[in-house]
Amino acid sequence: MQQLPIDWGAMSQPRPSAATSTSTPEPGSHSKGCDAVSIGSPEALALTGPAAVRQPAFRSGRASLFHGDCLDWLAEREGESLHGVVTDPPYGLVEYSSLEQEKLRNGRGGVWRLPPAFDGRRRSPVPRFTTLTDADIDSLRCFFGRWAGLLLPVLVPGAHVLVASNPLLSHHVATAICDAGFERRGEIVRLVTTMRGGDRPKNAHEEFPGVTVMPRSRWEPWLLFRKPLRGRVQDNLSEWGTGGLRRVSDDQPFSDVIPSAPTRPAERRLAPHPSLKPQAFLRQVVRAILPLGEGIVLDSFAGSGSTLAAAERVGYESIGTELDAAYVEIARQAIPLLRDYEAVPSPPRSR
Repeated sequence: MQQLPIDWGAMSQPRPSAATSTSTPEPGSHSKGCDAVSIGSPEALALTGPAAVRQPAFRSGRASLFHGDCLDWLAEREGESLHGVVTDPPYGLVEYSSLEQEKLRNGRGGVWRLPPAFDGRRRSPVPRFTTLTDADIDSLRCFFGRWAGLLLPVLVPGAHVLVASNPLLSHHVATAICDAGFERRGEIVRLVTTMRGGDRPKNAHEEFPGVTVMPRSRWEPWLLFRKPLRGRVQDNLSEWGTGGLRRVSDDQPFSDVIPSAPTRPAERRLAPHPSLKPQAFLRQVVRAILPLGEGIVLDSFAGSGSTLAAAERVGYESIGTELDAAYVEIARQAIPLLRDYEAVPSPPRSR
């Protein structure tokens, strides 16, 4: 299997987080008091990414990736020109600040938990959201409110939005997005066993051996929203191709519970990103987001391009934005590799 060559020297340099932005929200974006969104440190707040660009950094098949701030890009996007969103943002924002990313790359942790090896295998780091302050939570709500407020006008009526989250933070994210004008349509449960939770009390595990501080996590919430319909569902399907979700088959509807597995090491080698989700899962949710298999799917937090690769595999046009220049370069090479990655039998392609 081909492995993606990475310049780890470049990856070790501090970079701005996708959570910072100098965008000015549009009127009605429900982001009053959020003109400056802190992500946990004055140093990170002082950093801003490149201005949104009008031309993509690259194209791969029907996928286009823009290097820039997602808020700036959305503010310049033509209205009612996108048909669905599948995105995996930084769950707590602070974990992708330049300060925390530098700690992660130096092996010092910070908000990231660096778990010990298990059965001789090195385990992937996970962020500790219990360390977030009240200010971090306020910034989280502020940012997602701004993002949703800018996203709403660029989507056609009836477009669905699927946002990965975390059980400890999902209610904050969902409230902010609904306050911006979206309808809550439930959530997709990704059934996946992780190494998060299940620990005995720190420094007291011998005194309280029968106690688990938090339950072992065996699921991941993906929050589902919809831009309000214009008329009936069938009216939206006829005019914009939106309003519902694509069935798995004539006999099987799309379900809100999807069994999954952690991303395999072989897949991670193709696209080294700390939050990479497996193609076997992404292809299912990306396919479902366009009910008639037609339109454009957006990923505002593209990372290494895994959502765009899934869209390529199922035959959809897609657009991504990514602030981190190193991840843009990873995605340039990773999208075709992930598209061709054979994890499980792929869902049928679009017409």
